[in-house]
Amino acid sequence: MTPLQVKPAGSCKWDCVSLGEIMIRLDPGDERIRTTRHFRVWEGGGEYNVARGLRRCFGMRTTVVTGIVDNEVGRLLEDLMLQGGVDASHVKWFPFDGVGRRVRNPLNFTERGFGIRAAKGCSDRGHSATSQLQPGDVDWAAIFEKEGARWFHCGGIFAALSETAPAVAREAMQAARAAGAVVSYDLNYRPSLWQDAGGPAQARKVNQALASYVDVMIGNAEHFRICLGVEMDETGGNGSGLDSPRFRKVAEQAMARFPNLKAAAATLRNERSATLNDWGAALHYDGAFHEAAPRPALEILDRVGGGDGFASGLIYGFLTGKPPQECVEYGAAHGALAMTTPGDTSTTTLDEVERVVKGGGARLIR
Repeated sequence: MTPLQVKPAGSCKWDCVSLGEIMIRLDPGDERIRTTRHFRVWEGGGEYNVARGLRRCFGMRTTVVTGIVDNEVGRLLEDLMLQGGVDASHVKWFPFDGVGRRVRNPLNFTERGFGIRAAKGCSDRGHSATSQLQPGDVDWAAIFEKEGARWFHCGGIFAALSETAPAVAREAMQAARAAGAVVSYDLNYRPSLWQDAGGPAQARKVNQALASYVDVMIGNAEHFRICLGVEMDETGGNGSGLDSPRFRKVAEQAMARFPNLKAAAATLRNERSATLNDWGAALHYDGAFHEAAPRPALEILDRVGGGDGFASGLIYGFLTGKPPQECVEYGAAHGALAMTTPGDTSTTTLDEVERVVKGGGARLIR
């Protein structure tokens, strides 16, 4: 198997380009969506969260390709993005029709859950600007060849948005590969997104078609099973509640079925409650299996974005030439820390990540 070939930083404007939808998240805090009278506003989206984590925590140069409606809500979304430091020069702005009849900015209502009450999300993202991107709307050659990018990230959330989204993702992946950028893809299977669009069968069809353009595939064992059609051992388990043997099996199958894959990675999670999870991560790369130090009974404030935090930490490791074991450790540490703060995106620093990677605890720092 050929290891990943990452272009040198000096040869590119961007360390990572992400393609995906960015939503306004309305967070009721400790309350319920159905009864609250107050929401706190964040921005978030699976692919965007990776770019923001790479920029804000790891200091990487990132940009995002997305669609936004040019109205007051869209400008709020832009302001939140700018606070996160992610370049917005590749946003496609859509004109507002006055009421959102043709195109809208997406909303995501998410409550965090507590104890036996699970976290819960309710999306309002139909007819969103990003879902209406068409092949040919983005000058990928300008991004990957003229400006230059070392890494491209997309995922199954974007691919599920519309009938045209998979074609846009494929167009971007082909351009990225032709220019020598590494392509990563997070399967991120969300039943609600596929509910009225063909269900698991259509999700499998779309993701299998895109898998042929991917270098680094990310997703838990269940996502690999549903989206790539590999078999999953229903026994699994390693004694700590984490399913690394199960993921290793599906990763090996996926890499055999799609020989273009150079790596497969996943977070490993056992949900004791909404606020107490066993947490870990694994990476299958260059013929070897690497597992991060497990974190049993990890306390969680807001679980949304943990997987994206893992992805950005993992990508940072590869971009900076770290060995595979360190890549997965950085990903696991960043994902764990991302769940200790509210909102979808990471507010963690590189020093904090490295402290956790080295085994540091929660003792007061002063």
